Amino acid sequence: MIRLLPVLISLALGSSLRADDFRPFASFLLSSHVKVTGGQVTPIPIKPIVFHVATDGIHLRISTDGNEEASSTFEIYRSDGIGRQRQGETAFDIIPGIQAMSRTGGVLRHLRLTREFLTITSFPGVSDHTTITHALAIAPTTPAAAKNGVKTSSTKP
Repeated sequence: MIRLLPVLISLALGSSLRADDFRPFASFLLSSHVKVTGGQVTPIPIKPIVFHVATDGIHLRISTDGNEEASSTFEIYRSDGIGRQRQGETAFDIIPGIQAMSRTGGVLRHLRLTREFLTITSFPGVSDHTTITHALAIAPTTPAAAKNGVKTSSTKP
């Protein structure tokens, strides 16, 4: 009976969790937004935006500062790291991170996420351009905020 107790507790707690319980992961500040068309990169001027990322372990939910109800959801398909090549080097590093994707309204969006940055690449279905949005992490200012994924620092650039 004692051996069954942990199993029973986990079943009771597991059934009380809902599939849409998203936990905060981190917040990011938009650093660049560009459009790529025919090999030509065009910066798109945009005001600084804070993105909040939450996860349920299967999906990522991205919302903007001040508009938590409107969000985009991405399905995680890789969680074993992200490849990165440092500028001026030929070596390819694997850093901790996840990759996710979203298909909405004929637009395929790919997301790369680490604790330091968030990159969303959008590929419209009937267009010859690609947009790349890059945001840098906003570091929490207290250990409790870091543990809970809550942003307590200023969102001003």
